[in-house]
Amino acid sequence: MTDAAPDDEARARIRLTDSGAAIVAGVEAQVPAWVQAQVARLLDAWGRAAPDIHARAEAESALAGRAAADRIVVELRALFAVDPTEQGATPLEIVRTVYREPTEVLATAGVPPVVRDEFDERAWPDDVYGLVPRTLGDLGDPELAPLHLAWGMAKAAVLRARRAGSAPSSSLPPD
Repeated sequence: MTDAAPDDEARARIRLTDSGAAIVAGVEAQVPAWVQAQVARLLDAWGRAAPDIHARAEAESALAGRAAADRIVVELRALFAVDPTEQGATPLEIVRTVYREPTEVLATAGVPPVVRDEFDERAWPDDVYGLVPRTLGDLGDPELAPLHLAWGMAKAAVLRARRAGSAPSSSLPPD
């Protein structure tokens, strides 16, 4: 066994921490506007909301966007605070719950559910408006998408370095 494994793990943990922090910052910055844009898009597409209901939904979407960002940031920080072996989700899984807040605003405004494909209906049955983002970049900042990959690669590197550090030394007899 060499001393490289602890150094490898330390470097990977730095990358994991940095990519996690960047994801949190990006999500916190993008989610409020994303929620507002989704509510406006679907209200406009439906086109049947009375002006007062439309205005109320748009105002509520600003509050919902902030609430969604706050909730998701708390969940992401909790994920990133635990050891990589204990992380039960990915950042994207957590971010994909962002549909909840705009769904509530749209349902309150009376917007009917949209037609979704069978996969989406099975994967996200509560996402009746088809809002679940496919990537972090779908939140509006294309720089967020590769951060998820960087985070995953860093997590894998941490776990790989740990395995290398705990692997039994060579079975060859010493010289």
